Amino acid sequence: MIDYIRYEIHTSADLKVLPKGSFKVEAGGGKNKEENMSVISMKNLLEAGVHFGHQTRRWNPKMAKFIFTERNGIYIIDLQKTVKKVEEAYEYIKNITENGGKILFVGTKKQAQDAVENEAKKCEMPYINQRWLGGLLTNYKTIRRRIDRLFELEEMETNGTFEVLPKKEVIQLKHERERLEKFLGGIKHMDRIPDALFVVDPKKERIAVKEADILGIPVIGIVDTNCDPDEVDFPIPGNDDAIRSVKLLTETIANAVLEGRQGTQLEDNSSEDKNDDSEVEVEEALEEEAEIVETEE
Repeated sequence: MIDYIRYEIHTSADLKVLPKGSFKVEAGGGKNKEENMSVISMKNLLEAGVHFGHQTRRWNPKMAKFIFTERNGIYIIDLQKTVKKVEEAYEYIKNITENGGKILFVGTKKQAQDAVENEAKKCEMPYINQRWLGGLLTNYKTIRRRIDRLFELEEMETNGTFEVLPKKEVIQLKHERERLEKFLGGIKHMDRIPDALFVVDPKKERIAVKEADILGIPVIGIVDTNCDPDEVDFPIPGNDDAIRSVKLLTETIANAVLEGRQGTQLEDNSSEDKNDDSEVEVEEALEEEAEIVETEE
């Protein structure tokens, strides 16, 4: 619990652990020249706690180049490098979406679920914020059949078919629809393999990252100090556990999508608050998850 709480508690005193002269926060919310040129401000990154890494005993040495210092047993991420990496990812995503490309947003941990869903919907992109089903990319044809089944059940409910079926059968069909909607609802309008993935915590979403790698799909990922940045194409060093941090970075990626599609610069907003599963195996995965949920309830 202590390791989680430290992500959310931060004050102006944290300015002391950042690179001296790296940025300046002026009274009244003013920004210096460097901030005005960036797609995300150092001030907003600080306020969202993006600079907090994991405990020093839980780290990946490959993240050393993104770490500024250590404070009270916790690594502090260099926000200058975060800004640079965000800008690189922003430009890449903007270029993809300018040409009609699709970005799949992925974040199944609790801290990321709302941000991933809300921001993906905002920019009209597909998303996965529940369990990643094995083969979602590498065996997309099978997943597509389950999505078609979801559309079929939705049509049955709206065209009155449910009204003429036995009550017990209707209950079963509604349960099936709800289950499919939960796990596949975010990608039901994704008619092809995405052009890139945006992932919150590649370590947590290692199956998604592996499938993307197999298919040669670029991955943009928020990497905390316990992640391997080499596993993604565009690493964004930052806190992947704090809700505000995840929201800010995910929001920025969504803005890149919108700018690419609309050709309009969007204002930087602060954060307030190898797999080849068969169809049967996909069904088993869905059933397993349903049992887990029922047990928890």
